[in-house]
Parts: sequence; structure tokens; C-alpha cells
Amino acid sequence: MTVSRTVESPGPTAASASPARSPLRTASWAQIRDLFALDPTTVHLNTGTVGAMPYEVLDTVDRVTRQWTGGLLDVYRPAMFTEYRAAIGRTFGVDEDEMVICHNATEGVARVIHGLDLREGDEVVTTTHECYSVLSNFNLLRNRFGVVLRTVTPPSGHEVRAEEIVELVESAITPRTKVLSFAAITLFTGTMFPIRQLCELAHRHGLTTVIDGALIPGMLDCDLRATGADFITCSGSKFQCGPLGTGLIYVRNKVIPEHNPLPLPTFWPLISTWYPMMGSPPPRTTTAVESYNMGDYLQSAGSANLARGAALARAFELWDDIGRGRIEAYIMDLAEYARGRLIDAFGVEAMYSPGADLRLRSPLIAFNPFRRPEDAWNIKKFIGFVRRLETEHRIWTRWTEFDVPGSPHQHYAARITTHLFNTREEIDHTVRTMVRLAEEMS
Repeated sequence: MTVSRTVESPGPTAASASPARSPLRTASWAQIRDLFALDPTTVHLNTGTVGAMPYEVLDTVDRVTRQWTGGLLDVYRPAMFTEYRAAIGRTFGVDEDEMVICHNATEGVARVIHGLDLREGDEVVTTTHECYSVLSNFNLLRNRFGVVLRTVTPPSGHEVRAEEIVELVESAITPRTKVLSFAAITLFTGTMFPIRQLCELAHRHGLTTVIDGALIPGMLDCDLRATGADFITCSGSKFQCGPLGTGLIYVRNKVIPEHNPLPLPTFWPLISTWYPMMGSPPPRTTTAVESYNMGDYLQSAGSANLARGAALARAFELWDDIGRGRIEAYIMDLAEYARGRLIDAFGVEAMYSPGADLRLRSPLIAFNPFRRPEDAWNIKKFIGFVRRLETEHRIWTRWTEFDVPGSPHQHYAARITTHLFNTREEIDHTVRTMVRLAEEMS
């Protein structure tokens, strides 16, 4: 089968082939790999940092840029993105008024955090394993407004169970807690947090939920509304393999009790040219019908990069054509293969990522490749290990850093990430190379 790289539209259209009829539904993984602009001399196992773009996505960026550069398009109207937001929202089970295309997950989470209605003394519960952009923005609120940040350090290792995480988070909640914030999948240890359980915990305590979902798009076939969250911020350039400088914000904009029975939180859509210049918006809805389009308020933020929005929408369309459930199953199966090979090579005690509890597994796997326990806090070794993998062996991974309960040292790990363009042969080659390199460096 030949898979065409021709792009006929800037994003999803009524004329697009339905996923059920798409030839990508039955394409082999080798054929699907050919869609990507991958360097054949490298092994890309770092999608948790940034993905590889399909040729069609690259072509869309170039074509749409040429279409509107120097033209008469009105780049200020949020309607320019309405089609893309609606299509992406359908993929995630949400509506256009709840979906925003932004510049990246960091911008998205900053706009959410600084739009929360928090006052001096209000508490936020989060973890020490959050992305820097999450913790830095909450710390900014602490310094600026006197918001109290309460952090817990999640357990790490092969035997961690979901109930441990939920109980740990619940132990930090007090009568003054207003917000619960956590990563859907942690970038440091690759722990898939029990999202629905934690959101239900937040519902019981009347808390607003802010989820760093940077790794969700392109990895998980999921319904964002069904998570029960109030806000989820996402990257478009990691597992979704869209252009750099793309992200998403899901903002709950209606009350559907079976998913989240709480009233909509007060929220200030910062960086908005659509928010009323006089007066106030209508009161927030208490029903399943929105009282105003919060997505428009957030989307309208001055001139926008139409090409990147179109290219992100094209990446979503490709995933829908391949089948998101099919992609998730492949990614997770390859991750399990990689996890087994790493355990065989370095031992289960070397694993920082959960493995015994299926609910916590993800395609991001963090581990210590060195024999001595004290090497776990030797940052120079991990930097050297990852650098040599890249420069000497053309294998792209990364190192991570995180707190471990009861340890006076911050720990470091090597991390690999599996995606739909990776293969078992690449995993085998990488693990063999890592074993040899770790022995050389011991």
C-alpha cells in the first residue's frame, strides 16, 4: 500500500475521508512510520520531550503560511480557529466552546493558573513531580498573592499502586484547599496518575482541578470531559506530533453532573481580546448549556499563527484516520516490551516507573542503568550517559530529576519513550547499547 503525503486542505473538512474508510486504518506500522520526517540514522525515543512531525503536517505549515502571508485574511477573529477547535474537540469528546488552541502546554497552564480566582491564604495541593512550568506559576501566585502551596512527593518504583497516590494527595487537603493540580502522566517517572479517582476526590472536597495533560494528545484515546477535570492543558508537539509552538486548553464550560457535579469555578480569561470591554459576561451556566463561549474568550488573543493551527488540526486528522485506540494499544504494547527488556537488563530495583499496577503504566519509562545505588544522585553520570547515547550511537533519550520520599538526595534517571513510529528492533538495539555504555561508565 502507498500512503499519500498530499495535503488538500489546511485542516479537517467535510470532504475529508471518514476514519472508517481511511486506508491508514489498515496500513502496517512500517507504512505509518514512512509518514514521518524521521532521520533514518537515529532512534527517536524521546517523544516525551518532542515528537517527529509527519510530512503532511510539515507541508501544511508551509502551504497555509504561503496562503495567508501578504493576503487579506483577518487573523484577529477567533472564528479563524473555530473549525479546528471543533474538530479537535470532537476527538476528545468536548465542544468547541471548551477547546482552545494555544502556543504550547506551558503557555496554556500559565493562562489557567493565573486565571484562577485565588486569594491570600487559599491553598493549592500539588506534587513535587510536576513540570517546572506548573510549579513556577503556582510559586508566582504564592509570592504575589500569598497563596499557599502544599506539595506531596509521590512514591516511585515498580511496585507503586494507584491507591497510594490517591491517599497521599488526600492527606494534604485541608479546609482551606481550593485547587488540586497534578500531571496526567509525569514527565520524570512516567507515572500515569489515576486521573478519574483524583478528580472524584476533588469533587468530594469541592476543589477545582487543573491537570497538566501535556502528554495526553496522540498517546491516549480518551474523553476529556469524562475525566471530571475543570482544566486540562496539553502539548501539540509531543505525542500528537504537531508543529512546535502548539498546545491546547480544555476548559469545562458547562455542568454535566455525571462527569463533574460541581459548579463551574470562577475563571478570568487572561490574555483576551474577546472579553467584554465594558460590563461583565453573563453568569456562568449551571446546566449542560453554556452561557457564553469561554473558548472564544481564550482563543482571541491578538494575531494568531494560522499555519500552525491548521497543521495541528491535520495531525489530529491523521491520528483519527489511523485510529486512536489502535495507536494507544501499539504504544502501550511497545512500552511493555521495553519495560521487560529494561528489567531483564538492569533489574526491577532499577525501575523508577510503576509496572506492577497496570493503571499507572505509561510509555515513558525511567530507570537507573548504573550498578551502584549512589549513582542515582550523580547528575554528571546521567548527563554523560544520555549525551553519549546521542553523539556516539545516534539514540535520542533524556535524563530526568525528581524527589524520592525519604531520600535526602534528588534522584536522576534515564528515560525512554515509545511511540507509534518506534519498533521492537529499536528497543532491542537501544537496550543492548545502554548495557554496554553503562558498563563502560561504571
